[in-house]
Amino acid sequence: MRPNKLRQLLQEGKPSISTHIHATWPSILEAIGHTGLYDYVEFVAEYGPYDLHDLDNLGRAADLYNLGLMIKVDYDTHRFVAQRAIGSGFGSVLFADCHNVEEARDCILSTKPDTPEDGGTYGVGTRRFAYMGYGGGVEYVQALRDVVVMLMIEKKGAVEQLEEILALPGLDMIQWGGADYSMSIGKAGQRNDPGIKATERRVIETALKMGVQPRAEIGSADEAKYYLDLGVRHFCIGTDISILFQWWKSNGDALRKVVEQV
Repeated sequence: MRPNKLRQLLQEGKPSISTHIHATWPSILEAIGHTGLYDYVEFVAEYGPYDLHDLDNLGRAADLYNLGLMIKVDYDTHRFVAQRAIGSGFGSVLFADCHNVEEARDCILSTKPDTPEDGGTYGVGTRRFAYMGYGGGVEYVQALRDVVVMLMIEKKGAVEQLEEILALPGLDMIQWGGADYSMSIGKAGQRNDPGIKATERRVIETALKMGVQPRAEIGSADEAKYYLDLGVRHFCIGTDISILFQWWKSNGDALRKVVEQV
């Protein structure tokens, strides 16, 4: 079984850089891999259509470039999708929409091996990451233990139970979700409201204090400084669909102005 790249970086206390994709076309992963700059890629499965074949194919493409893979999953289907993604070669899972500590615990345990020591719900499966290791041996169990678990902190209830969630065994990282949080407190669309930004800061500082690594989602390298000053060392920059939209809008506007001047 392949080493878990993000797990290794966390163990070594090193930073990580990633990017988001909505597309399931493996060539997008290959293009990212060609840059040689990213540690892992997050497939934002929560936001677009995909099937189980796509997960396997993304896993194969990532292997070619020693890229790690993360999947972001909906809460309602979190156990099924997380376990199938892990089986396809995804080494980390980002769980969305947890409202409380009970939901957070259930998400974490869905990635953990079904052993007396771990108490998880992931059993033995003949999936891509273990075709030649079927039987749930020591390496198989360790691969599941190495899966990196990240939770979105994006609901009012999750913020209210922040310390209890951060204390859960098996939680490695958290990601602030300002858009969902602003909606959940009745301030939809106001993610940059001073009070919401203060809550984000408190979430990050509390996570670091309790030994859970926060990750920041940013749109440009210039945005990293604020988070670096807080102690954040893990970043996810850009999203394929947003990158394409911005290029099309900017260059389409420029071209139209040139053409219409003729």
